[in-house]
Amino acid sequence: MKKILIKNGHIVNNGKILKKDILISGERIEKISKKILNEENLYKTVDAKGKYILPGLIDDQVHFREPGFPQKGNIASESRAAVAGGVTSYIEMPNTFPQTISLEALDEKFEIASKSSWANYSFMFGGTNENFQILKELDQRKVAGLKLFLGSSTGNMIVDNKEVLRIFFSNTDLPISVHCEDEKTIKKNLNYYQNLYGDNIPISLHPKIRSDEACYSSSSMAINLARETGARLHVFHLSTSRETKLFSNSLHLKDKKITAEVCIHHLWFNDKDYKRLGSKIKWNPAIKTKNDQDSLWRALNDDRIDIIASDHAPHTLKEKNNGYLKSPSGGPLVQHTLLALITCFRKGKITLEKIVEKACHNPAILFKIKDRGFIKENFFADLVIIDLNDTQKVTKENIYYKCGWSPFEEIEFLGKINSTWVNGKCVFENGNFHKKPNSKQLIFNR
Repeated sequence: MKKILIKNGHIVNNGKILKKDILISGERIEKISKKILNEENLYKTVDAKGKYILPGLIDDQVHFREPGFPQKGNIASESRAAVAGGVTSYIEMPNTFPQTISLEALDEKFEIASKSSWANYSFMFGGTNENFQILKELDQRKVAGLKLFLGSSTGNMIVDNKEVLRIFFSNTDLPISVHCEDEKTIKKNLNYYQNLYGDNIPISLHPKIRSDEACYSSSSMAINLARETGARLHVFHLSTSRETKLFSNSLHLKDKKITAEVCIHHLWFNDKDYKRLGSKIKWNPAIKTKNDQDSLWRALNDDRIDIIASDHAPHTLKEKNNGYLKSPSGGPLVQHTLLALITCFRKGKITLEKIVEKACHNPAILFKIKDRGFIKENFFADLVIIDLNDTQKVTKENIYYKCGWSPFEEIEFLGKINSTWVNGKCVFENGNFHKKPNSKQLIFNR
């Protein structure tokens, strides 16, 4: 099989944008240079003139719903949508059914993904109040990390025993990713609004119920415990201005013990959007005020926030169209995260270099993912080529989620994904999928 030469593209990598050629040999990048000749037609040539080449995104927080929730999605359908959105690797969450809280459940997911995933994959192991003894059996080169729900979650996955939490924090070198919302505060707020509205609570009160205080009290508690124990803590989906003040930009990411992530919906939407979109933008933690949104952007750009993710969590429209109390939280995002970020770049909110840092480089650094996250010789050729001179409107016809809808419907993004490459193979190009996925299990340098 011929080597592949991608010519004339602008590579966005390591804080720079440089016009260079990329030679792919098999699954990896063999050479990067200003000009790579193909005089004897030894290479298959792809002309990326006028386009930008990014490392494939690494989404550190997705819910692909398999096993257990086939009406919402599965690893095949959602990873296929991911590569259409320039995501070449993902880390999937444990609140499936059965939950990923045993070694057997973890192995089952790896087996499913090995047969059906379009993107490279790994999974988090879920902690509960009862399963901390399994920590010592986890293969740290295989599992992405530990996920703890400190607030409302699926089934019995909430970890609300402070002593158990301390055991987790004290007995693993794995990154511990946490969902931080204080359950007592949420229940108190919910009871208050139920007394006022009964079962007809307006969706606009979601950020009042899952409040600023619920988030801050839980995040600050987790951070204090991490400082006491020396744990490697990663706080998922920040949603408030107050929380951003808990994090520092005084160290390089590789030297940080406490890090933070923000998701695209908290950057794109604010509480004014509930009137238009209703439960389609009901997430936990809740989308909050314009001030919170602006503070998240500032913290992202000044490096207090380290990673951008999607928190892709599909539900059917039938489920979402229930009233506030019965409508599940979460929504489909993985196909449109990069396009939304590119649009934010075009509007001056972030640079291309910063997008690549937060969505490609930093997940690889934080989780110690081997040979991915950068456009670098001898690394896997996980790439996405984008066209900034074109646009892409989200319609029912070009949504690839199994649930069939998106909170971005009818939005015209200011950029278009030309192609996505996974392990040296083009898997999505000009709106079309190639027949076979080319994914691999992520390996971690631990």
